[in-house]
Amino acid sequence: MYDDAAHGALQQSARDHLWMHFTRMSSYDTADVPVIVRGEGAYVWDSRGRKYLDALGGLFVSQLGHGRTDLAEAAAKQAAELAFFPLWSYAHPTAIELAEKIAGYAPGDLNRVFFTSGGGEAVESAWKLAKNYFKLVGKPMKHKVISRAIAYHGTTAGALSITGLPGLKQQFEPLVPSTFRVPNTNIYRAPSFLAGADGTVDPETFGRWAADQVAVAIEAEGPDTVAAVFLEPVQNAGGCFPPPPGYFQRVREICDEYDVLLVSDEVICAYGRLGHMFGAERYGYQPDIITSAKGITSGYAPLGAMIVSDRLYEPFAHGTETFLHGYTFGGHPVSTAVALKNFEVFEDEKVLEGVREREGAFRGTLEKLLDLPIVGDVRGDGYFYGIELVKDKSTKESFDEAESERLLRGFLSKALFDAGLYCRADDRGDPVIQLSPPLVCDQAHFDEIEEKLRSVLTEAVALL
Repeated sequence: MYDDAAHGALQQSARDHLWMHFTRMSSYDTADVPVIVRGEGAYVWDSRGRKYLDALGGLFVSQLGHGRTDLAEAAAKQAAELAFFPLWSYAHPTAIELAEKIAGYAPGDLNRVFFTSGGGEAVESAWKLAKNYFKLVGKPMKHKVISRAIAYHGTTAGALSITGLPGLKQQFEPLVPSTFRVPNTNIYRAPSFLAGADGTVDPETFGRWAADQVAVAIEAEGPDTVAAVFLEPVQNAGGCFPPPPGYFQRVREICDEYDVLLVSDEVICAYGRLGHMFGAERYGYQPDIITSAKGITSGYAPLGAMIVSDRLYEPFAHGTETFLHGYTFGGHPVSTAVALKNFEVFEDEKVLEGVREREGAFRGTLEKLLDLPIVGDVRGDGYFYGIELVKDKSTKESFDEAESERLLRGFLSKALFDAGLYCRADDRGDPVIQLSPPLVCDQAHFDEIEEKLRSVLTEAVALL
């Protein structure tokens, strides 16, 4: 039951002490902080009792939805038995069992699992391993990393350096040097010189061009200095860019040619988001490392994992070599127990199969929004979609910085939440709305998402 006095006290405490992540704190000098207190299935409720459809899966995390007592009970059982022990020269059963389970899911010879607390730490671990590996095999100059424009890879110093979003980086510079950017796979805004006589861009031509830019970057920096390429299967920032046909196959060829590691950053895309355990499986390529987190526990406990090929593990398997890296809470017993239960539910309830069966309906429902003048593009795969907003559909003209500020932060973010829809209105790149609902969502949820988006976006058009 809503208690006005208790609500007011909670709001004041939040203003006085809580520093929220990626949040313009001045926005809450007078306005209420949204306080989410409960979740069930695809829905959450705030401290006033209002109900919201969680169309972002928390933060691309809640694969099985909220309120699963089976996952909560797995956590409680493990905490009562062994609440904590580190993986620093020791092990515990759930970490061992989970490493075997993940290695069984992973493609090819990715048989070694290094646990972290989350996704940014997994990315940081992958870069450190890449540099360490090449030093051990006699190629000590290989240390540079190539990633894509507008791509987000994390907030730690190394992961932020790999990130391709200047606006997130400038206030923290100087960062770790030796990272370089190549074009992403946003075919909606492909370079005009790739267009054919009819003005359209062939996806395979675009994919080949985008992949070849990786080779151009390696040559520019010197093949003997480049250690790794970090790519998401579907790029998150900028609004869900799927790979064009043949893109990853060509990148794999380039990495093999130059002896560069291919890191598939699947912090979002792994564990069912695209209807497979790993995005690399969906798009048919073999990475050297997979970084992952988020859906590994469906958000019921924090956990990440770097999954590594036998080749990269080999130099550490003999003699005195040690990968001098780790995290206190990496592979936490409670988190690994929850992850094991999470995967048990995936298998018992055929979660991946459900995503593949329903993803066409999800796409089709969202594509109904293309009749709105503000909706320029709907793109994504699985249960991971971006809706790009434009000022002029015929020219694909986007909003300038001031217009985007008014549209997203001045109207859309609050209006969508007030309409009972939790999703992301983002302009790291061109303005988009991102959707990543729990993998248990069905047509009724898709219809509700479309209905609420249509109402708010129609109102936005009237305000422009």
